[in-house]
Amino acid sequence: MPAGTRDIAAAITDTIIAKLEAGTVPWQRPWSITGEGGRPLRHEGTPYLGINSIWLWVMADFLGFRSRYWMTARQAEELGGQVRRDAQPSFSVYSSTFRKRGQPNLEGISADKLIRFLRSYTVFNADEIEGLPSYFYARPVPPTPTLLSARQDRIDAFFAAIPSKIRRGGDRAFFSYTFDYIQMPHAGSFKSADAHASILAHEHAHWTGHSSRLDRTFGKKFGDKAYCVEELVAELTGAMVCSDLGLPSEIHDSHANYVADWLRVLRADKSAIFVAATKAEQAFAYLRAFSAEAATRDAEKLAA
Repeated sequence: MPAGTRDIAAAITDTIIAKLEAGTVPWQRPWSITGEGGRPLRHEGTPYLGINSIWLWVMADFLGFRSRYWMTARQAEELGGQVRRDAQPSFSVYSSTFRKRGQPNLEGISADKLIRFLRSYTVFNADEIEGLPSYFYARPVPPTPTLLSARQDRIDAFFAAIPSKIRRGGDRAFFSYTFDYIQMPHAGSFKSADAHASILAHEHAHWTGHSSRLDRTFGKKFGDKAYCVEELVAELTGAMVCSDLGLPSEIHDSHANYVADWLRVLRADKSAIFVAATKAEQAFAYLRAFSAEAATRDAEKLAA
């Protein structure tokens, strides 16, 4: 297990780099493994956030786990389970701080500094734990119909609540930052309703970065390093939206070209995936808030 901040960041980044070099985008694969979709969950059922969500997706893919649940050995014991002796451990990351006394100035006054650093603790996937209640283990789920998503009502409700401008037509999917609209091919142009929703989620991720919303400033020019990071944020956000809706994430052909750029950025900066995961979490929360607001309004109408 990594001992220090640099080791933790390097271990996570190096593992993701290895998966990308092998031709796998790890945050797009968990659904094919678990069959259920969704983000990694803590023992009490709450989703992991930020880099932990991405990291445990990667580990589930790497080790072939089907369960979405992760927990410490003690948490497993409290639930009546027992970690297998040959279990493959992973780790969950959290940020901590310590106060460092600064140098005194000419007046003899010193200002303390808060130093942030990463810590980790060991967790195990439920597949490696015996004796847990049955809901901790993956259940077989039939594949989604090709032409109509079994989750279509949920998909429609999620995107209908977002006040974005969507134009239909052509053979390209993109977000126009200048004119603030999303361009999408007609839904029938996609191989499935789920694939259409996946790309729509990606473009809505870009939509959140507009200066009138979250105002992300990685850059707007295609092909440069900053835009590459924005594409990574959009991919991660899209994966989070898809997991929330219970459908697979898809990488669009035009987005696949960024994989090599992501590799260059990740190799050069071990903190890049942490920044991208944090920004993606913010974008996902922004998009999901519209559905929560719509649900509140509907409940108030029914109560009136």
